[in-house]
Amino acid sequence: MKISYYPGCTLKTRAKNLETAMLASLESLGIEIEELPRWNCCGAVYSLADDDLIHVVAPVRDLIRVKERGHDTVLTLCSMCYNTLARANELMKNDEEKRKTINDFMDEEIDYAGEVKVVHLLDYLRDEYGWDKLKEKVKVPLAGLKVAPYYGCTLLRPRDVAVDTPDNPQVLHQFLQALGADVVDFPAAIECCGTYQILGNPEAALSLSHDILTDATGHGAEALALACPLCDYNLGKKQDEMMGKFEGMKDVPVYYFTQLLAVALGVGGDDLHLELNRESSAKLLQDKNLLKAAG
Repeated sequence: MKISYYPGCTLKTRAKNLETAMLASLESLGIEIEELPRWNCCGAVYSLADDDLIHVVAPVRDLIRVKERGHDTVLTLCSMCYNTLARANELMKNDEEKRKTINDFMDEEIDYAGEVKVVHLLDYLRDEYGWDKLKEKVKVPLAGLKVAPYYGCTLLRPRDVAVDTPDNPQVLHQFLQALGADVVDFPAAIECCGTYQILGNPEAALSLSHDILTDATGHGAEALALACPLCDYNLGKKQDEMMGKFEGMKDVPVYYFTQLLAVALGVGGDDLHLELNRESSAKLLQDKNLLKAAG
């Protein structure tokens, strides 16, 4: 049976390089997914106010769509969507009073009590597909590509929805190792990039992102791999501003982990949408002779 898949908003527009690379890769791996019909925005962030239940309605409605399909699992790709859906799911499973309030409010929907499991693609590849099987599918090993895995916040926090041990995550490391990359560990891999402070306090966000990038390159990384469109914006698309602000700042190619997956599987081509990455991202792959099989 196909797995229900929740794409979220940004993957259809500015982060389509995250999604299209995944779709091409999963086809190559033989993993069948079905985009959720009638999905809506998850809300992008999970409200921290204890009495702000209205912001839980959107992600719960998406989870109801999965239940209606008769599926018990929903696959996510954007780490912020994963976090929002997973946290809403935990609330519906564990808080009877709030669950009743939300279900009563959505009186035209079927009741929901956390029956669906929310998984991120990295979860699925590790726990269901398996790294050994993934290694067997690699056609273009990323040997010689020194990549730093960047987790950010929403894959690891809070602990009850984390895809791995928050203090010492390894899932993205293991993923890149399965692709044959030279994985570069660095302390700032779990630090915040500044998130939405890029709007409210851009100077602080730029400083945080600069520190992450310089920590990665200082430990020998040539590039960064990540899973979040907002992290990609802060760490990738805002680099020109950083280079104008911080003396000695280096251009660092930034990739979605799905793009590196597509390259390693020998698929991709136009599905990589490298034109949406920094120009240095395509150049590095070309210099390493890694784009030959992917077109």
